[in-house]
Amino acid sequence: MLRCPPFSLKSLILCHTNSMENKATMTNSTFQTTIEDTTYNGWENYETWNVALWIGNDEGLYNLARRSYSYQDFVRRNFEEGATTLDGVKWDDVNLNLVELDEMMEEL
Repeated sequence: MLRCPPFSLKSLILCHTNSMENKATMTNSTFQTTIEDTTYNGWENYETWNVALWIGNDEGLYNLARRSYSYQDFVRRNFEEGATTLDGVKWDDVNLNLVELDEMMEEL
């Protein structure tokens, strides 16, 4: 907090003005005017993120994924058509980014 010396009325006014300018600068420097990240937590969309989250955070799914050659192989081996995550996303959803999921699986 800025403390103003009690020398004169003029110095108090200048001090208060400087204090208000500093507050405005701090407020403006932390305000985000545009959002450029259109991904979902770094993934292309919600469906891809959700599936990747389940594979990465469920030990059983993680181990099954490590034994698969690709994401599509993982789905083919382990799920019936139309099966979903517990969040309701289909394991074979048309919105899934298979390239991102294959890259993730290579890193497991």
